[in-house]
Order: sequence, then structure tokens, then C-alpha cells
Amino acid sequence: MIVTSSDITDKNIVDRRKAHRNRDVARTIRSTREKLSFKAGGNINFERTLLKMHARSVIASAHAFPAMIGLIAIAGFWAGFGYPVLIWAALSMFLYGFLIVYARRIDARDERKINVRSVTRAFLTAHFVAGLGWAGMEMVECGTCTAGDAAVIRGVLLLLAIAATAVVASALNGALIAAFTMPVAAYAFLTARTLDTTGLSMAAMLVASLPFFAYISRHLHTSTVMMLAFRSEKDALIAELETAKSMSDEARRRAEEANMAKSRFLASMSHELRTPLNAILGFSEVMANEILGPIRNDSYREYARDIHESGRHLLDLINEILDLSRIEAGRYQINEEPVGLSEVLDDCCHMLEIKTRSKEIAITRKFEADLPSVLADERSIRQVALNLLSNAVKFTPSGGEIVIKAGWTSGGGQYISIRDNGPGIAEEEIPIVLSAFGQGSIAIKSAEQGTGLGLPIVQAIMQMHGGRFELRSKLREGTEVIATFPASRVLKDGKPTSPDTDLHDAAA
Repeated sequence: MIVTSSDITDKNIVDRRKAHRNRDVARTIRSTREKLSFKAGGNINFERTLLKMHARSVIASAHAFPAMIGLIAIAGFWAGFGYPVLIWAALSMFLYGFLIVYARRIDARDERKINVRSVTRAFLTAHFVAGLGWAGMEMVECGTCTAGDAAVIRGVLLLLAIAATAVVASALNGALIAAFTMPVAAYAFLTARTLDTTGLSMAAMLVASLPFFAYISRHLHTSTVMMLAFRSEKDALIAELETAKSMSDEARRRAEEANMAKSRFLASMSHELRTPLNAILGFSEVMANEILGPIRNDSYREYARDIHESGRHLLDLINEILDLSRIEAGRYQINEEPVGLSEVLDDCCHMLEIKTRSKEIAITRKFEADLPSVLADERSIRQVALNLLSNAVKFTPSGGEIVIKAGWTSGGGQYISIRDNGPGIAEEEIPIVLSAFGQGSIAIKSAEQGTGLGLPIVQAIMQMHGGRFELRSKLREGTEVIATFPASRVLKDGKPTSPDTDLHDAAA
């Protein structure tokens, strides 16, 4: 089980190395939030965007409407409307040109510099002027058509123009009414004078169609506003995500720098502390053993032993801190050589024999026969075995049992396993125990408290060897620790075997 340090995010962090990116992100957030803040009279920023969209829509239809007018003129000329329809087409294109020119000016203008009210009025006026061309079509007489046929032709053409404009001008509310109120009124007035039944029916249909298409245009306008709102919300979320990512990256960079500085400091200070501590240990041992002469005061002799034992405890703590800081700083060197796991475990058992005898702990060894050596750093592997075995001895009650195993994994690697029947560890405390300086509740209450660095060092050493460390424990049942070495480190005929494809095999 591997525990990684938690990420800490500082909300006040700004990555000063990417100032331009921070400005862009802040500008995007500010802009999108302004667009999403509704004010009296409508959303000002959305209205600017809608006016730009309307301008682009008019520009996109700059060829379609003149082409339609031209086709109408050509068809009308051959249908009997004569030269007046050509004059009407030229005049309509000229009037429509005002709308196109103004749309190009607005499209080229910076959106933030658009005055919504004045530009809206100007657009509505331009649409009204362009609509005068369609009103002029009602003045064109057909010499070869009946009154009813001419009314139908004019009505159908006007209806097509209304429908097309409803789609093109949907981004600007009122554009359709401004453009076609006059043409529809002119059509209705002129048709009413003729009292033609077909013309009157067509006029009634046009009068009814204008508010209908205005409703359709307004519905399209509402859909466009919703689309802009969704797009702004998406931009805001993306911008805030970028900000959060920037802060997270900066926080991680600072945390890594702080961790490296801490590791360098610990490595330096641990080394400096060990030098005077060795002198304290040496002189206190001389005094405790009375090498230079007897000490007549028993209290002084006891104090010398206490100084020596406390010094040894402090030296062990400093050595563990030094090892962990070297690992974190990337300075921990491993010297690979053939190492027999069974031999290392036997040596560690002999080193702790006095403690196991005093607590009457039974140690059971279960080593598979003929285990080949593994390519590893012997000092590191010995430290792993000693740390794990020391923990087992520390927490195993008097009269308890420790089972030590060494053998093959199913993937061709090797493992060492140490299981005790101590108090165990609660499942929620396992990540704490595996973290640096972490101790479970049982260890805190124990009279033999440790430094909380043994298991993190074991994890780091196993990772450096490409292996895996696992801790299994249950309350009131005991704890088992398993260190697994990959098959690539197992020596066969003096050479490493092929790389292990399964580094996560559980110990048998």
C-alpha cells in the first residue's frame, strides 16, 4: 500500500512566471461575469454581441437579397411588368446597400465601443429604408396581368421577403417590423382600392403573417440569447478551471520546493548532529563501563547509563531522518550485489534475540529451500528486514509468536513476510502508519514508542528496487507485512532473469 502526500492548494497563489496567462484568464472571467449580470433594460453586453451577430448576418446575406431582387426583376420583366420593374430593382438594391454598408461598419468596430441604443436605432432605420424598396414594388404595374394575378405575385414575393428577413434579422428585435410595416401597409392600401377579392385575401394573409413571423423571429432571438448565455457560462467555467489549475500547479511547485528544502536541511542537520552525538555516546559508555576507574557514586553510574541509552535512541532517530531525507532528496545510493533473503532474515533474528527472549516471543522461520540470491543493496535490505522485525517484536505481547517467511511469488519474484499476533491496526489508521512520522493509536499508547519513520523508509527502499510493500492488519488478530521483489532482480546462474510482468503478486 503506497500513500502519497495530499495536495495543498493556496487560493492566494499567483504564478508570476506566467503573468500574461493570468491576465488573460482574469480578463475572460471578468468579461463572462459581466455578460451574465443582467441589468435594467436588458443585458448590455449580450446586446452588443447580438448587434455584432446581426451585422455579420446582414453581411452574409449581402449577395442573397440583391440576387433575389435581381431574379424577381428579370422574371417580372419577361412576365410583362416591363422596364419599371428594372428601375424598382435598381432602387431596391441601392436602398439595401445602405444596410449592408452600415453592417460592415459595425462589424469592423470593437464590440466594447458599440453604443447599443444608437446602433440599434441606426439598424432599425436602415431596415426601414431597405423596406421602402419592397413598398415601391407595389407601385409597379403589370401590363399583361389581371389585377388578381398581379396582387398574388406581389403578395407571394413580399411573403418570401418577410420569411427570409425573419431568419436573417432574428438577432435584432424589431428589425422585421421596421422593414415590412410600410410594404404590407402599402400593399393592403393599394389592394383595398381595387376591391379585388383575391387581392384582399392576400392582403389579409400578409397582415396576419407579419406578427406571426415577428413572433418566430423573436423566438429565434430568445434561443440566440440562451446560446450566448450557455457559451458565456462555459467560458467562465473554463476560465475558472484554468485559474484553479494555475493555482494548483503553483501550489505543487512550491510544495515540491519546500519539500526539497526540508530534505536538504534535514540531511545537513542530521549529519551535523551526529558528530557531537558520537562523542557523547563514547564518553558516556566509558563512564558507564568505568573503563578509566570505578565510580563510587551509584547515581552517577546510573546517570551515565541513562545518557548512553538516550544518546543511542537519539542517534537511531537521526539516522532514520537522515535516510528518509536522503531518499526524498534523491541522494540515496544503492549498491547492487547478490543478496540472500534467508541469510539476511536469519542475521536480523540473531540481532533481536535478546529482546525476543526477554519477552518470551517464539519466532517461526518458514524459508523455501534453494532460494537464489536477488540483485539488491544488502545494507538497504537488511534495514528493511530489521525495521519490519523490530516492529513485530515491539508490538507482539509476551508469549506471542512471530512467523517469518521467504519464498517465491507466482510471477517468479521473491518475497519476505513477517506476521505477528499483536494488537493489530485499525483499517482507517493504516494510511497514517505508512506516512512519515505517523503512528497509530496502539503505538501512541505503547511504552515503546518509535519515530514513525521505519515503514516510510521501507516503502521507499522497496520502490527503489522496483518492488512492492504491503501491510495487512486486523484489530486483535495481528499484522502481516510483505515486501515483494520483482522477477527481474532474481539471479539465475549468476544473471538476472527476464523482467517481471506482474509486480503485484500476493505472497503465498
